Amino acid sequence: MATDQVETNRANETPSSLQTKGWALDEWRHHQRDGKGLARLGALIEHLSEDDPAWIELADRASLERQWQALETLANEKQDDDLPLYGVPFAVKDNIDAAGWKTTAACEAFAHCAEADATVVARLRAAGAILVGKTNLDQFATGLVGTRSPWGAVPNTHHPDYVAGGSSAGSASVVARGLVPFALGTDTAGSGRVPAGFNNIVGLKPTRGWLSTKGVVPACRTLDCVSAFALTVDDAWAVAEVAGGYDEEDPYARCNPMTAPVGMAEKPRLAIPETLEFCGDTAMQAAFEEARERLSLLAEMVTIDFSPFQELAALLYQGPWVAERTHAVAETLEQAPASMDPSVRTIVASGYGYSALDYFAAEYRRAELARHIQRVLADVDALVVPTSPTIRTLVEMAEEPIAYNSEFGTYTNFTNLADLSALALPAAFRDDGLPAGITLIAPAWHDRALATFGKRWQQQSGLTLGATGRSLSDVIQTESFQPIEPSSTSIRLAVVGAHLRGMPLNFQLTTRNAVFIEATHTAPDYRLYALANTTPPKPGLARDDHGAPIEVELWDVPLARFGEFVAEIPSPLGIGSLVLADGRVVKGFICEPWAIPEAKDITSLGGWRAYIASLSVSNDQETDA
Repeated sequence: MATDQVETNRANETPSSLQTKGWALDEWRHHQRDGKGLARLGALIEHLSEDDPAWIELADRASLERQWQALETLANEKQDDDLPLYGVPFAVKDNIDAAGWKTTAACEAFAHCAEADATVVARLRAAGAILVGKTNLDQFATGLVGTRSPWGAVPNTHHPDYVAGGSSAGSASVVARGLVPFALGTDTAGSGRVPAGFNNIVGLKPTRGWLSTKGVVPACRTLDCVSAFALTVDDAWAVAEVAGGYDEEDPYARCNPMTAPVGMAEKPRLAIPETLEFCGDTAMQAAFEEARERLSLLAEMVTIDFSPFQELAALLYQGPWVAERTHAVAETLEQAPASMDPSVRTIVASGYGYSALDYFAAEYRRAELARHIQRVLADVDALVVPTSPTIRTLVEMAEEPIAYNSEFGTYTNFTNLADLSALALPAAFRDDGLPAGITLIAPAWHDRALATFGKRWQQQSGLTLGATGRSLSDVIQTESFQPIEPSSTSIRLAVVGAHLRGMPLNFQLTTRNAVFIEATHTAPDYRLYALANTTPPKPGLARDDHGAPIEVELWDVPLARFGEFVAEIPSPLGIGSLVLADGRVVKGFICEPWAIPEAKDITSLGGWRAYIASLSVSNDQETDA
């Protein structure tokens, strides 16, 4: 039956008419349960070509059918909500293990057949995703160019004379062309961001330890991250949410402390380097200035001294962390050096030149610089930088493979050394038609905050998605801004009085990294009271069948900070569950019944702000009298 479905689809589809090209995640989700899911995937793999340098290995029909049968078994055991990626195709960089597939890291001498899925792949498959291919990369993930592979250089998706960026070149390419809605890469020095910027897509570089690196060929094991590429911020975030989570089998995995903000203010503060380097690339500079102007409409921009970031970036390849790469591939370097790309071999072999003394000296300096960077970023919501200061042609890269590669890491190499999260975003197109991206960078575990602003940025940018020619409005149901769904790492809280924006106790929220989400109303069965003898004045909210809608604000409070916030709430107030006008149920302020008889009923005013305003009017009238 499965084979017949694939054959039927082959008869109706041709490579030039691939129906799914450019589909985003929701489109795949919507269609894959219509009974034609396997046939649709069959059409996709018939379209893919082994001659395409973005691929190292592709699924065949037998592999596809085995995965589909496993998915159907899962579907019989789970609820639909447990399979959020049902039948969705994806690709992974070929330094990430997938059971039954070769892992080459773009080096045939190193290649081996993986016996088990990497943790991230296992989690995606458990959510229903279907692996259709392993993608090309700079060998051993050593490079930011996408040209250091015996499988060939991956060309830029907007101009084939230019590099695609690396090392996750293949993953970025297949997403940018709309062949799959998402792909996994890795990011040690910028490999999940530079190719995103060069191909007009989103690249999410998560906090180290959130996405497991078990089953990933190490580059610098203490710094490595698994990254996600997608056409939209929503999709990259959805993938990271599925693939992420603590993995006790990964010694570098970490639990989210749930103290970081899960969003940004309506007009956040963004830091930008006081002096920017573009390596003489005036087209990239002009594109970034265009993006900067648009950013200034959404955020307050403040300049910072970037020199500590630059010094830290230099430590990655001009310091002993290169020896981590040497350790990772020492066997291949010693036994099959001819199998290695010359640039990769030169870089990796240099690791033998560092001593333990060199490492500790560099580590102490790294810690000093990282602490300084954390202090700088504590005063802003994020740092914004060009994803890369320049781009190069394939010919140029062949002439200066190491020097030009180093240029690409100007704004990326420091990120993991300083324990930061990052999100690469499409930003503008240069005068020559090439994409130019920006990257948002923030402390560890601020990933969701970056995504919320990144989503707002992408919705207002009006750019096409990747190289598909499609716009964001083609793949989402509404053009108005829709916030990312509530986070499992925060509590959504309704506040009704002194904690509202501009009110005297609002600081108790903001100092705990709480983020304003929206202003709304309760259901129409609440009454609002001005409590007696409270300083500052506070309201009490009580459920009543003869009530009215009351104005409230919703705030997301980091889970680990919620308890200390509640501890400051005085009697007769407390926290319970409130029903909102649209039926949602959230946590919110409630009042003990004993305080109501002495309180003033102000329900008719509709909210605390109106009541405070009425007091001002009364005082003015008394003064005039």
